[in-house]
Amino acid sequence: MADPYSILGVPRNASEKDIKSAYRTLAKELHPDRNKDNPNASERFSQATNAYDLLSDKDKRAQFDRGEIDADGNPANPFAGMGGGGGFRPNGGQRGFRTEDMQGFGGEEVDLGDIFEGLFGGRGSQARSGGSPFGGTQHRRPPQKGADIAYKLRVPFIDAATLKDQRITLSDGKTIDLKLPKGVEDGTQMRLKGKGERGPGGAGDGLVTIAIDRHALYRREGDDVRFDLPITLDEAVNGGKVRVPTVDGPVMMTIKPGTHGGTVLRLKGKGFSRKNGTRGDQLVTLEIQLPDDLDELAKRLDGWKDESDPRSKLGV
Repeated sequence: MADPYSILGVPRNASEKDIKSAYRTLAKELHPDRNKDNPNASERFSQATNAYDLLSDKDKRAQFDRGEIDADGNPANPFAGMGGGGGFRPNGGQRGFRTEDMQGFGGEEVDLGDIFEGLFGGRGSQARSGGSPFGGTQHRRPPQKGADIAYKLRVPFIDAATLKDQRITLSDGKTIDLKLPKGVEDGTQMRLKGKGERGPGGAGDGLVTIAIDRHALYRREGDDVRFDLPITLDEAVNGGKVRVPTVDGPVMMTIKPGTHGGTVLRLKGKGFSRKNGTRGDQLVTLEIQLPDDLDELAKRLDGWKDESDPRSKLGV
């Protein structure tokens, strides 16, 4: 795997916020559902996800920056950097000691274990038994986990706003109830530990990408919900209480007498949840609708003319 910083296009001193922002941008750009004709997008999407998984984990990021693990999260080669200048290579490389190079003392083969024992104070037995001649045990690559499985979960608009649990069917046919996270938005990814394919090192994970459906009445604007409410001419002129639908159910809202069309009223806490647990608002835009039958209205307005100029401020 390439350097995770390069994959996400961020500097090594990037903040957690910068890393998350860079990943979201790449995830939206490279998501397989948006790149069905681009076979390379799926691989790049997987690389970006793996890079984000590593860099978003403070401990793993610190280990990677110190060179203790590689970009795949595996322990780094304990002999890294020792290959030059005659250093020891256990694989018999061109530099360092080789068994065949230790012959010539009367045609006898020299036991490398004895050399280690002399050099490292009786630790040659560790070298012969698979341990490290420098103390401890050599790092071995852990068994490979199974592959991750990608899922796409379509969530109704109102369910996303109210964080209603969603049922998802996994590849093995089992279903689980998924709790949506605070601050959920279109493209949010959730990781299901151990819900991927099985492997020698354990099962991989399930990667769930959230897709929030559109709604016939509501529109999302950040954490707020936009809604256009039709009112009658009588309600605009005389005011009154009207019933307004929200994502949490209908509520009563007061309209002041003489309210203009286009007025925006705010219903607190009727929007989407934020990561801190608070919620956005519902912004209600009032639209004055004339009656279908204008005859009665025309009779009432007979002889009356509105002398105001509502376009005077527009300079026309």
